[in-house]
Amino acid sequence: MKGVLPVRRIVNRMNDYAFKRIFGSPENCDILMAFCNAVLDRPPGEEIASLELLDRELDPEYLADKASRLDILARTASGTLINIEVQVQNVGDTRKRTLFYWSRLYVGQLASGADYYQLAPAISVNVLNFVELPGEDYHSVFTLRRQEDGYRLIEDLELHFLELPKMRALKRLPRTPLEKWLFYLNNAEGEAMDQIAKEVPMIQKARTVEELFMQMEHERRLLRAPRKRIARHRHLAETRPPGRAQRGRRGRHRERS
Repeated sequence: MKGVLPVRRIVNRMNDYAFKRIFGSPENCDILMAFCNAVLDRPPGEEIASLELLDRELDPEYLADKASRLDILARTASGTLINIEVQVQNVGDTRKRTLFYWSRLYVGQLASGADYYQLAPAISVNVLNFVELPGEDYHSVFTLRRQEDGYRLIEDLELHFLELPKMRALKRLPRTPLEKWLFYLNNAEGEAMDQIAKEVPMIQKARTVEELFMQMEHERRLLRAPRKRIARHRHLAETRPPGRAQRGRRGRHRERS
């Protein structure tokens, strides 16, 4: 988006800590709710009206990494679970990781002896700073549908992929609420960002949150910490066995055919 995204910015909004601080703090639930409504784009009257932040720890019994935590996990008033994950570095496991996290969220709702009808929908939203899927669409949504006619089996599974590089490739200013949020997450600044902040109050609040926590030294230290994790992910991607990369390419070939 040359000429639209100026270089100057206060903070990298895709930084792991910054994203959680802006969207995942209890005092900023209204920011998270506005973002989720832009992503889900429900019909009038079906928008999310309230959100509750939940504990982000996944059951360690099923995880190789005992410290694994979701980035942001929230529940709507109707009980729908929404998990938002930010991924800056592509290590080749995005699709399987997404499905694994979704499955743990869905299964984890049901207590022993409870009825299956009590299961609420679970939605996974991936904000990616790399291209993962074929095509030019920056927003891809996957659900469970019958192959022959597209009939939707159940509304309980919904996977969203937001690919920031594809938004940047549009080379125009944002038009929809979601495009304005992705413009913000692409670290836009300048007059265009100022105008969008005037149009979208929760984006303006998000920018104010940035300014406040950047004034504190301990917050700036926490912002620098995730860089070590990104370096570790880059190392994993570079040392991944060739066979695994080949399987990923074959899968993408089948999707295109």
